[in-house]
Amino acid sequence: MSEEKKAYPFALVGFFVTEKNINEAFRTDVTPEELEQIRELLKKLIFAEGVDVAIAPFVVPPDQVNDALQQLAEVVFTPEEGKDN
Repeated sequence: MSEEKKAYPFALVGFFVTEKNINEAFRTDVTPEELEQIRELLKKLIFAEGVDVAIAPFVVPPDQVNDALQQLAEVVFTPEEGKDN
């Protein structure tokens, strides 16, 4: 019998420096395939074998981090069936 998997939040913290408005600082044409490449790279280079990784790239003000992680967890771990969305 296998052990139950548990999810733990993680963060990669960095800064970006720009003279642009925050709304202009990010590409808007990132494809799902490119996000999958990023996810695979994180999984390969940072985590041990057998660890699954989910990502959702967005900028979060420090006082909203807990809410953002909760929203990500709901998306990842809420079964699709039975959703009203």
